[in-house]
Amino acid sequence: MLITIKDFAFEPARPMVAPGTLITVVNKDSATHTLTATGNKVFDTGNVAPGQTVTFTAPDKAGSYPFICTIHPYMKGSLTVR
Repeated sequence: MLITIKDFAFEPARPMVAPGTLITVVNKDSATHTLTATGNKVFDTGNVAPGQTVTFTAPDKAGSYPFICTIHPYMKGSLTVR
């Protein structure tokens, strides 16, 4: 699964994956971003610099996991694991 950050938005903003799926995040913006689960923070990419790519593993438990960019909190999405 690939999530692209571009124009201060996540694409797709509502990805759906199987438990334990590897998710690659690529930052195509000119600013640093994060992709961080809200609440219990079951995933957090840390800072992703412009042009950088990082990978994390989706949670093993099915459910909906809202996420934001902690640097730009108006950037929002939700990962669905099923």
